[in-house]
Amino acid sequence: MLDAATSLFMAHGYGAVSMDAVARAAGVSKATLYAHFNSKDRLFATIIGDACQHRIALGGVLPAEATDIRSALLAFGGRLLRFFLEERALAIHRIVIAESTRFPELGRAFYDHGPDALLRSLAAWLAERSRAGHLTIADPAMAAEQFVGMLRTSLFLRVSLGLAAASAAEIDATVEAAVSTFLRAYEPA
Repeated sequence: MLDAATSLFMAHGYGAVSMDAVARAAGVSKATLYAHFNSKDRLFATIIGDACQHRIALGGVLPAEATDIRSALLAFGGRLLRFFLEERALAIHRIVIAESTRFPELGRAFYDHGPDALLRSLAAWLAERSRAGHLTIADPAMAAEQFVGMLRTSLFLRVSLGLAAASAAEIDATVEAAVSTFLRAYEPA
């Protein structure tokens, strides 16, 4: 059901896709679809949440006991930027940007289950690493915003606009610069 809905949203946009169309594409009854997702925005929220959880998987990349902060941030930053640049993630992002003013529930579902969930998880990890003495961060939520913001450079903008593809070297350089800058700001003196 999630794959069918994602394909339909990517092909036709959020507003043009009905729950009936999702049920038909998934080969399930409308009752079955509604038994799992009581609304279209709930369905979309699940797509976002699943994508973030399975593609980024913070726990595996940012382990609670990490002492090599640079390596952990490089792995996390690389995984996150590659996720941002995946065609499926870009298509969902474009849909949300294009249609959230007409469908505020779409923007809310995307924000709550994507960026906000990611930032809260990253902030919690940064706070724990700060308590353990590996970082010096007074405001972990702001630090998380700053780190993710440094990954979303003009490279992300160019790719999201379809102007260029990202090379592995560009991704690695962007992540390395973000991690180096972040650690200059937050490593203990």
